[in-house]
Amino acid sequence: MGFPGVWMTESESLLYRVVPKCACSSIGQVMYHSDYGQFYDGDIHDTRQGLHKWAQEDSRGPIKAAVAGGHPLAFTCVRNPYTRVLSAFFDKICGIQRNGSRYRGNMVPTATEIYGFEVGSPEDGFAFDQIASFRRFLLFARDTILWGKPMRPDIHWSSVSGHLSTFVRNGGRFDHIVWTEHFEEGMGEVLARARLRHPVDLGTMPRFNESADHGPKRAHPVEAFFDDLSRHLMWEIYRNDFELFGYDFDDPGNPAPIREIDLDLVHGALAE
Repeated sequence: MGFPGVWMTESESLLYRVVPKCACSSIGQVMYHSDYGQFYDGDIHDTRQGLHKWAQEDSRGPIKAAVAGGHPLAFTCVRNPYTRVLSAFFDKICGIQRNGSRYRGNMVPTATEIYGFEVGSPEDGFAFDQIASFRRFLLFARDTILWGKPMRPDIHWSSVSGHLSTFVRNGGRFDHIVWTEHFEEGMGEVLARARLRHPVDLGTMPRFNESADHGPKRAHPVEAFFDDLSRHLMWEIYRNDFELFGYDFDDPGNPAPIREIDLDLVHGALAE
């Protein structure tokens, strides 16, 4: 039994299933602050102290015991599939990462050669046809997720429901699911239900977006990127995310959820 992608406060007050591109940097910082009364100085993904993380061998025992005992408040955060996949494209595909290189080495050059899209560069001011390139990238993302070709899917555009299913299938249960689009409200509910060492003022805390400025700015509204074909691909890839988390498939320009999340329905679907 394993719980990949799970973080937990050392006080065992909060247990969080990380979903990339869904406010994970901010949530990690909230968790850190709730134990230590201050934010971590740096990228919360880099710290190996102050949070239990499943990727750290010495954290696995405490995480397993906590899930089995059910005493931490377990939660996660989800995001509209349209905006999430666009964010992944501009950050991980088009962007230059903190180490000065493209994400995942030769992945971007391989994908652009096979699928014929452009990503621009800092030298040309990231000048390229964003809409045409994104639509070709979406074909690449679909192929990686559904067929594992030409490479395995990446965590930043794999479906949210796929991420969460690893927690549920191994015996975990979520007490709360936060919408990124209503972050302060949803995270406030989580904090109100947990026993914290230190309060966190969500209204005044910084926003920790570690992927900011990695790549080009989006030059068009969200709905401009999704024609009939790309919407068909979105349904093919992310149908469960739209249906389980209450997002509007019919209107790419509406990022907000349109219905409540049924936790029993979510757990039943993800356990299959």
